[in-house]
Amino acid sequence: MHTERSTPSIWTALAVLSLFLLQAINAHTIIVYPGYRGNNLQTNGTVAEANGLGQAVVNDTSIFPYGMMWMYPCGGMPTSTNRTKWPVQGGAISVQPGWFQGHATAFFYFNLGLGATPPNMSHPMLPPFQIIGPSANPYPGTFCLPQVPLPANITVNVGDLATIQVVETAKHGAALYNCVDIEFAEPKDCVQVTPDNCFNSSDIQFANVYTANLTSAASITSTTLLSFTPLVAMSLWELLM
Repeated sequence: MHTERSTPSIWTALAVLSLFLLQAINAHTIIVYPGYRGNNLQTNGTVAEANGLGQAVVNDTSIFPYGMMWMYPCGGMPTSTNRTKWPVQGGAISVQPGWFQGHATAFFYFNLGLGATPPNMSHPMLPPFQIIGPSANPYPGTFCLPQVPLPANITVNVGDLATIQVVETAKHGAALYNCVDIEFAEPKDCVQVTPDNCFNSSDIQFANVYTANLTSAASITSTTLLSFTPLVAMSLWELLM
């Protein structure tokens, strides 16, 4: 069920304004709630200067010719010193997904890394799902998962440190990374979730991601491909059930 609002929230207004100001630098995903490590909406240098690398040091300056957010694990940003409190039994995550050219469709992954500086982000919090946006151009809008659980077989305590990683993959396979460093806390000690910081825009739809076993490349026929095409649109509420 999508939550439609009769008047734009402050988050939507800020998203529209930010899109207007940042289109020239190809902005990417933003974690609206509970927050994110910092401003990694930066693209500098050229591919030639970086010799084809996603990150390089030129004249003692780090350059990101494709943009910082392409860098694993957290879009080129180091671990935060100022952490966000997040509920010890799981909680909301809200994302603005359409800040990058070409994300009319995209897959999303939510992972957890444990510890003050996680060695990896290898604990999936949810199965991957697809979003269907209104345009291949940058667009405003937010989706919110109101109750993202902890990964299976993971137990944490109040005061434990971790990092939530949000990954958005474009239709050509490239991935955008964003993170928020958290401290697990009791819900009463966390920023309140409200309709202003956790809502689903009516022009963003959702679909399941399916897999199939194919015995060989010869098995992939036009009929087979057509059978994979229909995706069942669903709400985030249904996704969490």
